[in-house]
Amino acid sequence: MSELDLNSQAGANVAEFTVSELSGAIKRSLEEGFGHVRLRGEISGFRGQHASGHSYFALKDDRSKIEAVIWKMTYSRLKVKPEEGMEVIVQGKVTSYPGSSKYQIVIESLEPAGLGALMALLEERKRRFTAEGLFAEERKRALPFLPSLVGIITSPTGAVIRDMLHGFNERFPTRVMVWPVRVQGETCAAEVANAIAGFNRVTGAGPMMRPDVLIVARGGGSLEDLWGFNEEIVVRAVAASVIPVISAVGHETDWTLIDLVADARAPTPTKAAEWAVPKFSDLDDTTQSHGRRLKIAARRTLEHSRSDLRAAARGLPRLQDVLALPRQRFDACDKRLGRALLANTRAHHTRFARISARLHPGPISYRIAVGAERVGVQYGRAGQALRNLLQRRRQRLEGFDKLLSTLSYQSVLRRGFALVRDADGRAVRSVADAPAGARLEVELQDGRVETRVLGDGAPDIGGGGVASDAVAAGSERASEAAVPAQAATPGVRRSRIRKSDDQGSLF
Repeated sequence: MSELDLNSQAGANVAEFTVSELSGAIKRSLEEGFGHVRLRGEISGFRGQHASGHSYFALKDDRSKIEAVIWKMTYSRLKVKPEEGMEVIVQGKVTSYPGSSKYQIVIESLEPAGLGALMALLEERKRRFTAEGLFAEERKRALPFLPSLVGIITSPTGAVIRDMLHGFNERFPTRVMVWPVRVQGETCAAEVANAIAGFNRVTGAGPMMRPDVLIVARGGGSLEDLWGFNEEIVVRAVAASVIPVISAVGHETDWTLIDLVADARAPTPTKAAEWAVPKFSDLDDTTQSHGRRLKIAARRTLEHSRSDLRAAARGLPRLQDVLALPRQRFDACDKRLGRALLANTRAHHTRFARISARLHPGPISYRIAVGAERVGVQYGRAGQALRNLLQRRRQRLEGFDKLLSTLSYQSVLRRGFALVRDADGRAVRSVADAPAGARLEVELQDGRVETRVLGDGAPDIGGGGVASDAVAAGSERASEAAVPAQAATPGVRRSRIRKSDDQGSLF
C-alpha cells in the first residue's frame, strides 16, 4: 500500500493532507515504482538551453507525450545534443514536479534511435566543421534585397522546380537560371558541388551573368536519400561560395550539413523562392505608404515651421519700441556733445592763454638767427658744388667735340679725298653702284659737285670736255661760269659745283 493508504481509513473519518504533502507522496510513489527507465520517443518543443543551463522539452509518440528535463551538468556531458524532431532513446528517472503537478523524466543519457554508421559519421563531420568555424553565424552573409538573377541548383524534372517557378511568378517575376543536377545517388554530391563552383566562376554580363543568390533545393526524404547533402565536398563548396546560398533541402523536420553552412535555411523549396525575392505587392504598398507618409511629414513640417514663424513674429517687439530707447539716447548725447564742445574750446583757450604768457621772443630770435646762418653755409656749399659740376661737364663736352672732329669724315676730305653719293644720297663704294647715265654728287673739302656718269662708266669732272657751274662759298644760288670751247664736244656733261660747310652724312 502507498503512504497515502496507510494514513487514511475507508470509513467516515478521512485524513487531512496539505497540497505539498500529497504532491510529495505522489513524487515518492513514482520514483519508487518506476526507478530508471529506457524510453524511446521524438523530441518536441526543444528551444535550446534555458538561461539556467537546463533543457526542457517533451518526448512523444503517435499517442502520448511526457515532459522531459536535462540538467545542466548532464547536458554538457552528452555526446549527442537534443534537437527538435529528433527520434531518440533516453535513459533516466521518472519523477514529478510538484509545482505544476506534472510527471516527467529526468534524462541522464541520450542517443539517436537506431544510431548507426551514418549517424556516427554525420555527428563526427558536424563536430569537425563546427570546430573549423564553417557553421559560425558571423561568416554568413545577408541575402540581396532584389536580385536580378537567381541561380537554382536542383533536378529539372521534379516538382520542386515547378513549385519554385510558380512561387517566383506569384511573388515577384524575376530571371532564373537552373543548373540541373541529381539530387540523390552516388553522383549527387559531386554534381551539386560543381554547380555551386560553376555559378561562382561566371563573370560575364547579359544572359550569362553571375547570379546574385543561389538556391540548393530538394524535396523531403530519408536520411539515406538526403545523404548527398551531408558530404564534405558539398559543405566546403557552400562555405567557399562568393554568392549567398539558400539551403532548401527536405522538409522542415529534415536537416543536413548544408543547412548549417548555408547563409540561410528555408524550411521548404517554395519558402526559399519567397525568401529570395520580395513580394511585388508588398513593395508597391510599401512605396505608396512611404510616399504618403513623406507627403504628410512634409506638410506637417511646413505647418509647424509656419506656426513657429508666426509665433516668433508675434514675440518680436515693434520697430518703434526697438528704436525708441536708442533714439532717446542719441538725442541726449547730442545735447551733451554741444556743451562738451564749448567746454573743450574754453579749456583749450585757457590753456593757450597760460602758455602764451610764458613765451618770450628772445629764444625764438636766437633760433631764427642760428637757422639763417646754417642756411647761408649750406647755400654757399651748394653753389660751389654746382660750379664744380658745370666745370667738369664742360671739360667732358670739349673732349667729346675734339674726338668728333678727329673722327669726322670731313677731316678725311681735307686730306684730298672725295665722297661720292648717288641721286638718293647713298654713298657710292663701287663702280657697280654707278651705272652709265646715273647722276652723282661728289663732295670735296670746300663744296659739292654734281656730275653724270659717261657711257664707259667714268664720271667727267673738270679736265677736257668738262663744263661746270661754280657756286661761291656760303651762297645758295649758282652762277654761270665761262665754259671752254671744248665743252661742246660730244659726251661732255655740264657739272654744277656747290660749296658747303655742313658735315653731311655718309649714308
